[in-house]
Amino acid sequence: MKITKLETFFVKPRWVFLKMETDEGLTGWGEPVVEGWSHTTAAAVREMGRYLIGKDPRRIEQHWQALYRGAFYRGGPVLTSAVSGIEQAMWDITGKALGVPVHHLLGGAVRDRIRMYGHVHGETWGDYAEAGRTNLQKGFTAVKVTPFKAVRFVESIAFVDEVVAKVASLREAAGKEVDIGIDFHGRVSPAMAIQLAKALEPYRPMFIEEPCLPENVDAMAAIARATSIPIATGERLFTRWGFRDVLEKQAAAILQPDLSHAGGIFETRKIAAMAETWYAAVAPHCPLGPVALAACLQLDACIPNFLCQEHVSLGEGYLIEPFQLKQGYVAVPTKPGLGIEIDESALQAKLYDGNWENPRLHHDDGSLADW
Repeated sequence: MKITKLETFFVKPRWVFLKMETDEGLTGWGEPVVEGWSHTTAAAVREMGRYLIGKDPRRIEQHWQALYRGAFYRGGPVLTSAVSGIEQAMWDITGKALGVPVHHLLGGAVRDRIRMYGHVHGETWGDYAEAGRTNLQKGFTAVKVTPFKAVRFVESIAFVDEVVAKVASLREAAGKEVDIGIDFHGRVSPAMAIQLAKALEPYRPMFIEEPCLPENVDAMAAIARATSIPIATGERLFTRWGFRDVLEKQAAAILQPDLSHAGGIFETRKIAAMAETWYAAVAPHCPLGPVALAACLQLDACIPNFLCQEHVSLGEGYLIEPFQLKQGYVAVPTKPGLGIEIDESALQAKLYDGNWENPRLHHDDGSLADW
């Protein structure tokens, strides 16, 4: 079997899908994207095609090594995300060729269903309470919220009280049976993160995500030591080497590798195995499309330290058979490969020019804030 073609699609609202074709008629799908840099990532996929065309897609590890280590420059969001989407597509083809889901090739399922978490959005306390009740009605046992936008290096008492009030409102509406993750989104200074964490501890969050930017692991480790709330991070880290310091310095109890950024399915399986040795959980990051989610679900099925799965789309309008959410869980996939079939006719209506950009946040004085 040989790879004959790589084709990328810019898909609303901000995704990139990759279709890999072979000379035996099997196709595989992946999702190689850096949000806000879709054209750049798609160009990297095309350039990697110079190596891939004519190769057997089932030699996944060999091709991963060649694409990641074979050039002088390695790593970073663009190159690793391109490799990630390619790797997903190769696993999809390999599973289809063997007639088994990908998780069968990674040791087999260790669970029967996969816990998902919902997102909470809003501006007021009432919005958070209503969103909490809505997620409860959908059966979610976990939700995640980002209760602020731009944050100064040191904020006012009023700001802290407002954040606490939103989380308190969500906790009251959702009850004690629902876990609440709080995403700081890397917008907060370490000193401010410690202050916010202390104020939020009475509401027993499941985790605080990216309490500060991940470039300085020592700063995140200091936050972790200052609070009883588990720290989660990983969406902006790449490959097992990017997660090593986080684990060794015990900067996080929950890793959140993104399978479309961190290196793909097998690389994230290796990251999860590393996390096991530090008694850390894994909650894959996935604010992307249904192909990325399908890859996540294959991993979630077979790692013992899985916590819960982020998602924004179950594939409605993209997949012929979207994933089904039941009482906050999705069943372990049983179909070959990634277990999905793209509705290519419907996909045509969802294509766009690929020019989505990240929002830019500003402080009151006009200076740029971290998004």
